[in-house]
Amino acid sequence: SEALYLATDPDREGEAISWHLHELLKDRGLLEGKDVYRVVFHEITKNAVKNAVANPRKLSDDLINAQLARRALDYLVGFNLSPLLWKKIKRGLSAGRVQSPALRLLCEREAEIEKFIPQEYWTIEGDCEQDKQEFLSKLSIYKDNKLKQFDINNEKDATEAKQLLEKNANGKLVVKTVDKKERVRNPAAPFITSTMQQEAVRKLRFSAQKAMRVAQQLYEGIDLGEGAVGLITYMRTDSVVLAQEALDELRTFISDRYGKNNLPNEVRVFKTKSKNAQEAHEAIRPTSFMRTPDDVKSFLSTDQLKLYTLIWKRAVASQMIHATLNLVAVEFECGEGNIFRATGSSIKTPGFMQLYLEGSDDKKEEADERMLPALEVGESVKLNKIRAEQHFTEPPPRFTEASLVKTLEEYGIGRPSTYASIISTLQYREYAEVESRRFTPTEMGRIVNDFLTKHFTQYVDYDFTARLEDDLDEISRGEKDWVPVLHKFWKPFNTLVIDKEESVTREEAVQARELGI
Repeated sequence: SEALYLATDPDREGEAISWHLHELLKDRGLLEGKDVYRVVFHEITKNAVKNAVANPRKLSDDLINAQLARRALDYLVGFNLSPLLWKKIKRGLSAGRVQSPALRLLCEREAEIEKFIPQEYWTIEGDCEQDKQEFLSKLSIYKDNKLKQFDINNEKDATEAKQLLEKNANGKLVVKTVDKKERVRNPAAPFITSTMQQEAVRKLRFSAQKAMRVAQQLYEGIDLGEGAVGLITYMRTDSVVLAQEALDELRTFISDRYGKNNLPNEVRVFKTKSKNAQEAHEAIRPTSFMRTPDDVKSFLSTDQLKLYTLIWKRAVASQMIHATLNLVAVEFECGEGNIFRATGSSIKTPGFMQLYLEGSDDKKEEADERMLPALEVGESVKLNKIRAEQHFTEPPPRFTEASLVKTLEEYGIGRPSTYASIISTLQYREYAEVESRRFTPTEMGRIVNDFLTKHFTQYVDYDFTARLEDDLDEISRGEKDWVPVLHKFWKPFNTLVIDKEESVTREEAVQARELGI
């Protein structure tokens, strides 16, 4: 061939792989007299590939250097800390630049749960009925005082309040106020890597790793009867931007499929949270919105169809009109100075909600998502029962894969391509176990974490880890030289490793946890 086109993934790692190929072929004398080009595309479709080949560029030294720096940092940490753990605790253990701060998150959450002391509190609730529709109300003002969470905190006070209110109510509550208002709800941005993983965990019960594996299949292409077609754009990205041609196609599709009334006058613009979102220039979206899940389902496996449907719906919904909700808050009198309150909502115009609603972790039913009957001031509603309910405050929940990915992203630990591998490493090394889809650090995980947080405090510090990621991003933009960044990291780190190798005994490292130090 007359020319070599390097077409690896459109990120730092892809750039470095192209560079390695280039260097190996050059060393073998196979590139003499040949032109070498780097081509980048974010979807494997005919047009995208043809456009990329028509507009090639040179290999980017900045992206290559950033990847070399990342690899070097990971080796410097892993190949020096891991042998230290072998000597001081147990053979086969590992530590990592990103893995260890993630383990610290799990261990700190577990410590919070263990230290947590539950507090008792009681609520007084009324089971009401109007026009054969049942609904719930809750005591909000008692004896002219607005109730706070712990105002009623024992059975005696709760029983006394219940008896007084039953006597005052005599089987009914009187509507005192009805407050109606509209609320607008906007759609979520199209997927980036972290949000796709979170929603795949919540809605599809995938692991983060499985979500990435299936997304890779959709990106690489599925045979739709006329050869393989890439169905989604590149899935390692932290940008929420959609290309103009995609927006044009999407707006036409929404108008034709859902009607012009579901299309906002202007394109909805989302802000990318990460200041370093530059490695892939688009959010995760279908390569063609006209390819609906129904159109392709006969060519996809069950898992592929589930994830494609999720990506397709999220991207389409992101450019639909907002939803409008009618919110109602009703106050009921129960004798002098006692007020019960009920809230509810109804959908006035569904907008994007007819297609997609974002999931969340640890969600309990929201009171204002219930429906209320039509009520007017002054009318009475039937009170079927007053209940005194005992509750205890709960500790923070253990991390799910979705909430761990979200927290890693919030702290700036790792980058889109690393979340799934971080999680799988914690399990593979037996530092954490998954029970009921939640992470619990193992005893060995906690011993390793205790050792690292005590002796290598700054290297498992969330801010320090995030700042290193920023350094790598600055290298990729040509704003920093990679060698000084490595020097700055290596000298104090190496000194500390040598010091701890000499000063910390194996007994100290292993017994610290047993003694509660």
